[in-house]
Amino acid sequence: MRPGPVAIDLYTGTGLRLEDARRVAVDAERAGFEGLWTLEAHTEPFLPLTLAAEHTTRLRLGTAVAVALVRNPMVVAHLAHELNRYARGRLNLGLGTQVGAHVVRRFGEPFDHPADRMRDYIAALRAIWACWNEGVPLDHRGRFYRHTLMTPAFDPGPSGYGPPRIHLAAVGPRMCEAAAHDADGLIAHPLSSPRILREVIGPRVSSPAAPHFELSCPVMVVTGADEESTDAARAAVRRQIAFYASTPAYRDVLGHYGLGDLADRLRAMSRAGQWDAMAELIDDDVLAEFSVEAPPEKVAAEIHGRYDGLLDRAMVYRPYPGPTALC
Repeated sequence: MRPGPVAIDLYTGTGLRLEDARRVAVDAERAGFEGLWTLEAHTEPFLPLTLAAEHTTRLRLGTAVAVALVRNPMVVAHLAHELNRYARGRLNLGLGTQVGAHVVRRFGEPFDHPADRMRDYIAALRAIWACWNEGVPLDHRGRFYRHTLMTPAFDPGPSGYGPPRIHLAAVGPRMCEAAAHDADGLIAHPLSSPRILREVIGPRVSSPAAPHFELSCPVMVVTGADEESTDAARAAVRRQIAFYASTPAYRDVLGHYGLGDLADRLRAMSRAGQWDAMAELIDDDVLAEFSVEAPPEKVAAEIHGRYDGLLDRAMVYRPYPGPTALC
């Protein structure tokens, strides 16, 4: 069980464009959200948070997630150090590996030993930040990353707020273990139902994780101002569930429900480019299991009812247009 009521954050599930960042951040803070998270999808995740940091004072700001293994640790260390300084210590650095096909074919980078590489990556970040914040000589010599040189010309000095908290996106047992042992939090995949959090993710991190460890998850929400907009939202969430469930890395989630055959059918349809038809396979039971549906004014209460005691932070995720105010 997680202590206390879940914090409700806003998750920009397709990315956040620079021209929208100030408005979304200000609206989120005014609406009562406790945090704002940016995904690396249509847009990169760091630049919008700079504007969010400038125009808010209370929101926790986080990347959920930035693709780590396609960026050198020194590059990410600089980005996060400066952003955390500018945000006055409000940054959660959410990192993920991305799936191998995207790392190799989209980013053109190698993909091997992802859990071990991520653990080394986190150790490299911590060594770099210790150098800048505490004056510790830089001497990280890991299996995958080596950082042993830091001259005054390239040392930004202490942030004044310490290092950012590192949150690691994790699904499988080895990445969950890496998060519990080496990170400050775990970001579960949006296809994580309360049952998956309770029976799978929670037990994987409960024993080794430190007391301050945070468990977060984007929660897909179906809501609308009227019947028409709610129907459109429901259709969009069905499409999103179908897309996630077609990915081999998440097959075990549906397999936990005895729905492995559904995951296989969705995978075959995705290979055939049948994206619209895939949503028709997501029936009402699957939709209800992997999303929260409520009128806007009742979304927060519904999230608390389902996720208090399971999550520390729930990120409201709407894969469709809509107003920021929900809570």
